[in-house]
Amino acid sequence: MKIIIVVGARPNFMKAAPLVFAVRDHNNRVEPVDMIRCILVHTGQHYDEAMSGSFFSDLRLPQPDIQLGVGSGSHATQTAEIMRRFEDVVLQEHPDVVVVVGDVNSTVACALVASKMSLDSKGTRPLIAHVEAGLRSFDRDMPEEVNRIVTDHVSDLLFVTEQSGVINLLHEGVARSQIHFVGNTMIDSLLASKDRADESRILQSLGLRNQNGARNCSNGTARYALLTLHRPSNVDDRETFVSILEGLEELCDLYPIVFPVHPRTRKRISEFQLECLLRGIRLVDPLGYLDFLCLMKHAMLVVTDSGGIQEETTCLGIPCLTVRENTERPVTVSQGSNVIAGTDKDRIRVAVKEQLNTRREGSLPEKWDGFAATRIVAALVAALAKRQSVLV
Repeated sequence: MKIIIVVGARPNFMKAAPLVFAVRDHNNRVEPVDMIRCILVHTGQHYDEAMSGSFFSDLRLPQPDIQLGVGSGSHATQTAEIMRRFEDVVLQEHPDVVVVVGDVNSTVACALVASKMSLDSKGTRPLIAHVEAGLRSFDRDMPEEVNRIVTDHVSDLLFVTEQSGVINLLHEGVARSQIHFVGNTMIDSLLASKDRADESRILQSLGLRNQNGARNCSNGTARYALLTLHRPSNVDDRETFVSILEGLEELCDLYPIVFPVHPRTRKRISEFQLECLLRGIRLVDPLGYLDFLCLMKHAMLVVTDSGGIQEETTCLGIPCLTVRENTERPVTVSQGSNVIAGTDKDRIRVAVKEQLNTRREGSLPEKWDGFAATRIVAALVAALAKRQSVLV
C-alpha cells in the first residue's frame, strides 16, 4: 500500500506529523506485505525557515520525500501551480491514497488533482482522505471555508475532529459511511510535544522569565498575553486592523503583549502606518513550533484569529479570545476556553476583561486524547482492504 501525505503551510505540519508516526508504528507491527509506504509531499506554499523549515525539526518530522517548491502567489496562481506539479507526482507514484490535511490552498489543490486522476485502464483513482473534515464557519468570504467545502465533497474518507463536523457533513448530503469521527491530530502533536516545549529558551530571550525566581508568578514567569493576527479580513483592511489594536489598548496597559508577526501582517503594519498603536506590544519574528507552544503554555491570555490556536488553547486550558465574527471550531467555545469577540474595539475590550477576570473551567473534547492519527491509519487500512476485495 502506498499513501501520499500532503503538507504545504505551517498548520499542516502539526496535523500531518502524527500520521507519519502512526504509519511508522503500523509498519513495526505488521508483516512486510502489509506495510504502508508513506510519501511526504511538501508543496512549498510556506517555504522559508521561519514558516516551514524549523517545524520539521521541532516536530521530529523526516524531510519531505518530494518538494514541489511552489512558493507564494495569488490564490489562483498558487492553487494552479500546485495542481500542475502535483499531477506529475501522482502519475509517477500511483498512490492508493492521497491524504490532505486542513484547509489551505495545498489541501484543495491536491484533492482536486487526485479526484480527476485515472491510474489504470479501469479508471481507478486514488482514494482521497481529508483530515480535519466537516468544519464550517458558514462564512463564504473566508478562502479557507471554500477550500474546506470543495475538499470535503471530492474526498472519499472524511476524518472529523469534533461532532459539529459530523453534523455539517450529514446536512450537506455526505454518506455516513464516509465520515469517521477520529479526534484531532493537531492535539496529537501538542500532547506529544508540550513537555519538550519547556526546553525552549524563548521566555528567557524575551525577558519573560529570569533565572533567580518570579517576576510576577510563582513559577518565575512574567504575566503576559500572546497575540497572533494573519487573516486577510483582519490585517488587509486598515479599519478592522485599527479596531482590533485599539480594542487591546487596555490590555497593553496591564500586561506586555508578545506578537509573533506573520510576514504579510508586518507588511500591513508598515503600509498602514500603525506603529503608533503598538505601544506595549512586542513584535517578534515568526516562531518555531516549540517556541510558540512554550509561549502559549505560559500566557495568561491568547488573542488570535487562528483556528488551530483556538484548539490548542482549549487543550491547554489557556483563556483564548478570538477576534473574528465566527468560528468553524464551536467545541472550543462550548466546551473549551475560547470566546468569540469579533473585531469591534468595544466588544474586544469587554471580552478581554471577562477572560481576565473569569477563569472558564473547560474540558477536553471527545477523542482529543493523542490517538487520532492511530485511528486514521486503521481506517485507511480498512478502506484499502475493502477496495482491494471489490476490485478483485
